[in-house]
Amino acid sequence: MVQRFLPRSTVADDVLVPVLDRIRGELSVPERFPDEVEAEACRAVDQWLAFVRATRIPDPVASLDVDQDADDIQTLYPFRIPTSPEWDALDASALPGLDGTHIPFVTIDPPGSSDLDQAMHLLRLPPGEPDGAAYLVTYAIASLATFVPTGSPLDAEVRARGLTTYLPDAATPLHPRVLSEGAASLLPGQKSPACVWHIRLGADGRRISWRVRRAIVISRAQLTYEQIQDALEALDEDEAVDLPLSVPIDLPILLREIGELRLVREAARGGVSGRIPEQEVERIDEPGERLHFRLVYRSNLPCEEWNAQISLLTGMCAASIMRESGRGILRTVPAATPSSIARLRRVACVLDVEWPPGEPYPDLVRRLDPGTAHNAAFLLEATSLFRGAGYSVFGVEGHPAFPPIGATETRHEAIAAEYAHATAPLRRLVDRWSSEICLAACAGTETPDWVIDSVGEVPSLMGRAMQRVSAAERESLAAIEALLLDDQVGKSFTGAVVDVERRPDNGRNGRGTTEGGTGNLRPGQRGTVMIADPAVMARVMPEDPTLALPLGDVVEVRLARADVEKRRIEFVWPADEAAFAAAVRLGASGAPGEPDPAP
Repeated sequence: MVQRFLPRSTVADDVLVPVLDRIRGELSVPERFPDEVEAEACRAVDQWLAFVRATRIPDPVASLDVDQDADDIQTLYPFRIPTSPEWDALDASALPGLDGTHIPFVTIDPPGSSDLDQAMHLLRLPPGEPDGAAYLVTYAIASLATFVPTGSPLDAEVRARGLTTYLPDAATPLHPRVLSEGAASLLPGQKSPACVWHIRLGADGRRISWRVRRAIVISRAQLTYEQIQDALEALDEDEAVDLPLSVPIDLPILLREIGELRLVREAARGGVSGRIPEQEVERIDEPGERLHFRLVYRSNLPCEEWNAQISLLTGMCAASIMRESGRGILRTVPAATPSSIARLRRVACVLDVEWPPGEPYPDLVRRLDPGTAHNAAFLLEATSLFRGAGYSVFGVEGHPAFPPIGATETRHEAIAAEYAHATAPLRRLVDRWSSEICLAACAGTETPDWVIDSVGEVPSLMGRAMQRVSAAERESLAAIEALLLDDQVGKSFTGAVVDVERRPDNGRNGRGTTEGGTGNLRPGQRGTVMIADPAVMARVMPEDPTLALPLGDVVEVRLARADVEKRRIEFVWPADEAAFAAAVRLGASGAPGEPDPAP
């Protein structure tokens, strides 16, 4: 039932955008940057361009050989940093003094992206390297500190925003667009400041050494995931590859090799990766036609998973540098509790998902195909296993020192390692602090005072931003669903019941919820139904409170409500009288025919 592309059911922009504008207003998503902030960003761009001209770094020749050797790729060539009292809109301490423009970086992002945080180059090392390394990952991350002097109006505005908010019609950026989609973005052909990581890996994908330095870089090409996937298929079939000449021909192959090796290592340490189907808004922008939007279910392409492993690798290296330096800010997620694992096992039983007693949960998630209703339901249930994600600060005044390696308070349990957010500074506030801590540690210099003084505030800034952005994304999806279905009330749809909510249980487990709620199929519970066409995931209720929703089953449901104003839709099950009569009624204990207990 879960498909990558589904039949078109669309909403026009003139219908959807006013609803999205209301959502932005209700959640205080900023409409625009203050004039002084825009002016400061524009001055920073002008001054950066003047800085680049003053460096006299030549542009790479068009015929540059992209098959450079390891020594050249690992060398960032120093140049004299030009100075000027007029460059006051830039952070003088964050101006690069190294030249990395000879490295043929490329970016890989969704089509149409312009806020490009990362660019990569992958190299297979010759046999016999002294440290045993077989691969070199060179990863450029946009250097936002260069453009955002601490204490400036721009800095204050960015801290207040925390995250870029992506809604179907437009993004509300963390930074002014002249930065996030201009000078600070790693757009192809332009000289940009970047935090350049060199990470050496063994033939088995293990980390051997890593460091980061600030340099000027140039991306050679902006690629999409589809281009990488198509290139791999062509290479596997020994056919011509349709990639720009400036892209190293072995990039797709090396991305697959390194990505697969890192996935194996993730599995070995107990990390979790799974192809969980996600609901996504797709823009339909055809020439001469009004802009439309539709909902689809989408699972990542394999190359997206490999690309994500490069980012995770870098975040793990950043965490290691922070630990060694004695200060840092880590992304932490607590371990799943035994009771939540037990509940998920009961869900597996209900869904007929085979989970042998000795099989670790991460292994199960990796092997499940999300293309079946029961597996999709289980994978969606599994996303709730790791809760309580946050940021933890160590090694600065008012915060604890790093505990011994392996301590639970420093770990991201879904990744099964210590990890820091360090690869998306254009879109996420915390990454700017992570980069500056790592740059200083690798250079052997003191962490900037502004980082030490303010890093303790970042977890709360990020927490507020994540609440706002999550609410905006959730409400925008609900708006499209309601608009797609507002004239369909009373009609039947086919879908899979992919979730059954836990309900308060009079505190019988001591915490006011029933740990086994989903697995016990309690009567009258609300749930979530995944409709194929249109691609809607919405609340479903039993028609009769004595019925228990059939988790994981493909069923017929009836649309009972589609409220655009409140952005809410509800289905009921069963869809018709015949199905209602055939449904098995359950009592509170889960056994057929038992009456509900007295309150």
